[in-house]
Amino acid sequence: MELLKYKYHILAGLTLAAVLYSLTIISPSFLSILTYFWPLLLSTVVFLFAGVFFGKTSSPPGSDPASEMAGEGLLDYVAGQPELAPDT
Repeated sequence: MELLKYKYHILAGLTLAAVLYSLTIISPSFLSILTYFWPLLLSTVVFLFAGVFFGKTSSPPGSDPASEMAGEGLLDYVAGQPELAPDT
């Protein structure tokens, strides 16, 4: 009767084994998944490589004083405070 103490553990183990077995029988092979998703994987790799490449080659923000002033006019326009034309 010592075995009845572990009946839920045994039942959970058998259920897990049955689920894993059925998934290996029903699921497609790794190569079929890879052939379906290879364009997505390739474009992701190219995008990550481009991000790392441009991150290494471009100058850090704030190193050029003109770059800080470049978007201020646009920010003022979006914020609803465009520059007023001088009175003539």
